[in-house]
Order: sequence, then C-alpha cells, then structure tokens
Amino acid sequence: MILELKGIYKDYQQGKMTVPVLKNVNFSMAEGEYVAIMGPSGSGKTTLMNIIGCLDQATEGSFVLDGQDIRSCSENTMSDIRLHKIGFVFQSFHLLPRQSALANVEMPLNYAKVPRKERKERALKALDRVGLSDRVDFRPNQLSGGQMQRVAIARAIVNNPKLLLADEPTGALDSKSGAQVMELFQKLNDEGVTVLMITHDPEIAAHAKRVVLIRDGVLTEKEVNA
Repeated sequence: MILELKGIYKDYQQGKMTVPVLKNVNFSMAEGEYVAIMGPSGSGKTTLMNIIGCLDQATEGSFVLDGQDIRSCSENTMSDIRLHKIGFVFQSFHLLPRQSALANVEMPLNYAKVPRKERKERALKALDRVGLSDRVDFRPNQLSGGQMQRVAIARAIVNNPKLLLADEPTGALDSKSGAQVMELFQKLNDEGVTVLMITHDPEIAAHAKRVVLIRDGVLTEKEVNA
C-alpha cells in the first residue's frame, strides 16, 4: 500500500467546544491506483486531504505513507515528505505570476537543491508530458486557465512523487479545459502515477477507477466503475 489510514479522527477546538470533523476514517490506496474522494462542501474532504498531504496532523489514529509512520514525524520530516513524495494540484493553480512556465515548474527542484542543468531538463520533460513544450517561456498571464492548470500539474509531477493529490482541479476551469485536464490525469495514471482526487462533482469523480464518499466526516466506499 502506498498509503494507509486507520481509525483517523480530527477535531478542532472552537472556544471551549470540540468540533469533530473526521470520524474513524479507514482508507488505503495501492500504488498506481486512481481514486476520487467525493463529498459536499463541509463534509471533511479537504481536512482529509490536508492530513494525507502531510499539511495537517490527525487528532487520533495511524497514517502510514510509503512505509513511513507519519504520526511520529517531525515538522521537518513532514516537509521533506511533501517535497519528495507528494505532488499537489489545487483549484487555484498557485503559480508565481512573474515567472515563466519553466521557472514555475522548476520551483520544487530548487527547494530540493537539484543542480541547475538537471532542473531545467526535468522541468522541460514535465512540461512536455503535459503538452506544453511550446509554452515554456510564457508567464501565467499569457496562458489560458487550462494551460495554467497544466503548468501546475507539471510542477506537481516534476519530482516524480509517489502520490499526486488533486483538490478540485477543474473548479476554476470551463468545461472544455476541465475535460482536457481530466484526460491528462488519466494519461498520467496510465503511465503509472498514483492519483488521489478530491471533488464534490460526480462527473469528475467518475473519471477515477474507485470512488470513496465522505459525508459528515464519515467515509464509505462506492464502487463506480471496475
């Protein structure tokens, strides 16, 4: 298993009140899987993604990612895991506006202290994988929404992460661009990338091989397409 969550609870304190967000979540993914976690706004899906993405810690329960017990990791170790093992794709792209597509994709490699020549080679290869080899010098304001999301996906895969986490990746796109981005996720998964998608949209979730529903912090499996 690439990741395994057992008995995960997450509570938040609001003044003197304890607000439960996740309740006894059990979830696992094998390497190479394509899974969607689907739920309405406020269901706990973003909290769950933040825990899986090592951006937040569970209140209770165990979480193993690529053989590593995350609950016992320090902040530094968690930030290393985020850098090397997880690729993030968000609804709002998070691109640096003054940087070219190439520089945006190189960014995680800078943090990982990859030598300049190798950085450029790997970033060019990632842009080619997402079909943007002719846009390497373009800045975000010269790109369409769909192209910006593809730059963000190239940045997410440039470190060859064990897991690609996508949070509402088509939320800011028109339907045509959204369909192209979903085709790209399918292609990456066919190439062996493990994809976990968080969405409220059944049409987006239907692209995954397995769909898990979350409602009021409780997870249930829903077999959609074998």
